[in-house]
Amino acid sequence: MSSGGSSDDPLLVVVDMQRVFAELDSPWYLGGFHGLVEPIERLLLVFPERTVFSRFVVPEDPEGGWLDYYRQWSFVREPGATSLLELAEPWNGRGFPVLDKPSFSAFGPALQARAGNGTIVLCGVSTECCVLATAIQAADAGISVRIVADACASLDQSTHDSALHVAVTGFSPLIAITTVAEELGG
Repeated sequence: MSSGGSSDDPLLVVVDMQRVFAELDSPWYLGGFHGLVEPIERLLLVFPERTVFSRFVVPEDPEGGWLDYYRQWSFVREPGATSLLELAEPWNGRGFPVLDKPSFSAFGPALQARAGNGTIVLCGVSTECCVLATAIQAADAGISVRIVADACASLDQSTHDSALHVAVTGFSPLIAITTVAEELGG
């Protein structure tokens, strides 16, 4: 897989589809995670050359407020926890470009370079955290963003809906909400 294509073409960013959010015994398990496999697979067909996955990783030496964060969520710093941070099936090992990020937002110089002058299309987890953080930071940099509502999941439907409401009411027209059908051209 590559992230080729014109930098003016939309770039699909699949946010944090990792084992830590997929596995039932994980403290970060998201019940809607597995329902995203089919919609994201459909989106991958639309963006075969313009896709990147982001992956939340734990920094070796967290600083500032992240110290408190990792005190609360210490399980991700335990020996063996790194396997939880791998991409979940069916994406692990498929050769997609992966952007590791030690914070909530996937947006930064590496993602901006991939996006070029184009639009970023976001899907993944969780809507109220890493998806929204990425959307806001990209919009703040002047990048147009589309969040694919039915290819994202949150802690619950109310939280998902609230995050989408914040995105569209606070940041329109830089951030728009779409659906898989709309991205597929339907």
